[in-house]
Amino acid sequence: MGRAAAAIELTASERRELESLARARKTGQALARRARIVLAAASGPENKAICAEVGADANTVSKWRRRFATQRLDGLLDGWKHCFQPAWYAAQDRR
Repeated sequence: MGRAAAAIELTASERRELESLARARKTGQALARRARIVLAAASGPENKAICAEVGADANTVSKWRRRFATQRLDGLLDGWKHCFQPAWYAAQDRR
C-alpha cells in the first residue's frame, strides 16, 4: 500500500490565484498544469483520478501535491526563469 496523499486545503486567495494561473493565456503550460493539479487535489480525489483529469502521470501529480502542501504557492515555481515572476511572487517581501 502506498503513502497517503498530502491533504490540500486552500485559502480563498490561494484558490483565486490558482484559478487565475490555470486559465490565463500568458501562464506557461507547466505552471498552468501545476495549478490544475493543486485545484483538483483540493477538491479531494485520489491521485489516480487527478492523473486522468489533467493528463499527468502519478509521479507528477504526487510531486506537485506534496510540494504545494509544504511550500504553498512558492512551491509551484520550480524552474521559473529569473526574468519572470508572477504578480503574487513579486509582491511578497523577499528580504
